[in-house]
Amino acid sequence: MLSGLDPSGGAGIQADIQACTSLGCHPLPVVTCLTVQDTVNVYEAEAVDAELIRRQLTCLVGDTPIHAVKTGALGNAAIVDVLVDFLKDYPDAPVITDPVIKAAGGGDLADTELVKAMKERLFPLAEMITPNGEELAILGDDANPELAARKLLDAGCSSVLATGGHGTGIHITNTLFNHAPEPMSWEVERVGGVYHGTGCTLAAAIAAGRACGLSPRAAISQAQNYVHRAILHALEVGKGQPVPDRGIPWER
Repeated sequence: MLSGLDPSGGAGIQADIQACTSLGCHPLPVVTCLTVQDTVNVYEAEAVDAELIRRQLTCLVGDTPIHAVKTGALGNAAIVDVLVDFLKDYPDAPVITDPVIKAAGGGDLADTELVKAMKERLFPLAEMITPNGEELAILGDDANPELAARKLLDAGCSSVLATGGHGTGIHITNTLFNHAPEPMSWEVERVGGVYHGTGCTLAAAIAAGRACGLSPRAAISQAQNYVHRAILHALEVGKGQPVPDRGIPWER
């Protein structure tokens, strides 16, 4: 898993580690960027040196098998290039990409060059991308979620899970667009408002399910139920968004 470090412990690589561990996987965390961040917003982000990340990945794969890859905030386009080079040698590993562009508080985590690199070079290698509504509109250049997702599929994405956590209404609806004739949707009751790190948690939980051998659809179902339960037990860590309790016992 490759993602940024959130010093509040609510999102990023910490969310990935906690979700994957809870769902029965051993995470291999690679930090892509350092942030100045709390439960309210992201204020600064600084990418880790891309060549250091290349050496970390090379070291890891010489020692342990890789069953799935999850990506979050990637820091800059140079890190995307390193990741793409790495993934070309592991075509059978499911890649779940959370295309982090903005924090829930509105802070930027990706510039135009990074967004372009993800769309052109990373997305075609991913089994699934998991944008929220705002990210989907930016990436697909369309405010209509279905049209935006179709544009991304036409550009090379295998599947797009449009997440509904940042929407409104009594249910959260996550919709999977792929090359099937009709999309598939999952619904769960919406609890409260905005939470810190739910997108990271969902994508990491999907990757954990895939690493454990679940099908993409079964992994999505398990991940959505896991996130819902974590939100029901959310922690009031700071003055901003509550943090899902990803350490809750989980029956597999």
